[in-house]
Amino acid sequence: MKGLTRKKLEVLLERVPIHPSPRVELEQYTIPSYLAATILWIAHFKHKDIENKVICDLGCGTGRLAIGSAIIGADMVIGIDIDPIALRVAKRASFNLKVSEITDWILADVKRVNVTVDVVIQNPPFGVQPELRGMDSLFLIKALNIAREAVYSLHKSGEKNRAYLEKLIKENGGEISEIVKMKFDIHPIFTFHIKKHYVVEVDLYRIEVKR
Repeated sequence: MKGLTRKKLEVLLERVPIHPSPRVELEQYTIPSYLAATILWIAHFKHKDIENKVICDLGCGTGRLAIGSAIIGADMVIGIDIDPIALRVAKRASFNLKVSEITDWILADVKRVNVTVDVVIQNPPFGVQPELRGMDSLFLIKALNIAREAVYSLHKSGEKNRAYLEKLIKENGGEISEIVKMKFDIHPIFTFHIKKHYVVEVDLYRIEVKR
């Protein structure tokens, strides 16, 4: 889109609704529009990884990363999620933002995904909930298996987690080219949230696929 700035992209992504009925067992935290816009801006302007590419967002939720990729100029964007409610919101938002013709929404478990794309841009579950332990690793491995060129993946910060992910990425044919520290703002949406605002330290991994 001509004349698009990072701030304009953020404003457009604000029009993609948050999940109307998030489930804690799926860790359905909608990515903040400022964070989605920043990730996409890095992928597009620093690395040329969006325009004219086929993009996939695994665990797309309501579609902010996927729709943002389409707005920037991807050839085709695939959003995949296990939740039909999230996908209905994403599909409606893609129509409202006039990118429905280049976006496709697939209801599927990530373990069953079998597509080939240029780039994966994802915000996988962090695996904090007992039901989702190890799910961040599963998403990352799947992304490395389906991407031809690069993967962008958001994970909780921490030396121990970073060491684990670095080993996992190398074992699955990836090479980390950049890690960007970011902050994920979470507003209280579940009953166990007692604060008005939470900030989670996260790392954005850019991974080149080497195979």
